[in-house]
Amino acid sequence: MSWRRSRVLSRLLAGLLLTLAVTGSAVDAAQWAWLGVRIRDLSEQEGDEISKRHGLREGFGVLVIEVMEGTPAEKAGLKTGDLVVAFEERPVTETRLLQRLIASAGPGRDVRLTVLRAEGRRRLDVRLASMPRSVLGERIGVEFGFVVREPESAGPSALSVATVPTVGVVVPRSPADRAGLEVGDVILQVGERVVLTREEMREALADASLEAPLRLTLGRGGNRLPVILRVPGGG
Repeated sequence: MSWRRSRVLSRLLAGLLLTLAVTGSAVDAAQWAWLGVRIRDLSEQEGDEISKRHGLREGFGVLVIEVMEGTPAEKAGLKTGDLVVAFEERPVTETRLLQRLIASAGPGRDVRLTVLRAEGRRRLDVRLASMPRSVLGERIGVEFGFVVREPESAGPSALSVATVPTVGVVVPRSPADRAGLEVGDVILQVGERVVLTREEMREALADASLEAPLRLTLGRGGNRLPVILRVPGGG
């Protein structure tokens, strides 16, 4: 896989991972704001198509691929397929920027998003909420540079089956990448806490700090492997 393709894949998968939250430790994790959508960046082809469709010099924005039920996004009228192009009056060019803007606003604040739809431009007022712990834990994993695989569903009953927390994505040049995490690694412990399911891993990560290294114990090829992930942005 080429470097360019790997970079695009990691960005898309990270974008799929829920939430609009802070990236970095400028805001305490307990105060991260939440919109309640799944998002991703536009491809170059999509940007060109949007530019032509809406008469823009350049197509940009963040694509909403899912609006979660009962969230601030749903209450505000945000829809799957919306393209978020501005936060308040600031242009939004990529997911990471929108994440930072949402985080810095904080929970409980009313903000205005500008979106593009087939019928034209809309402005939506949204009241941000605090991030649920399950989402917070997964988001902290992203900050350290890894994403755990979604459960594989084989039917209605499979949705309730507990799945082991298995690494599905390692973001290039992230703390996880530098620590040697690999796709397929099973997370056995977060710090001293044993985790047997994806849900237990989320709970454990929700208590982790972005101001301190993250200690994980991995299962790989029948062996236990302790690793330490550096503080995000710490070099």
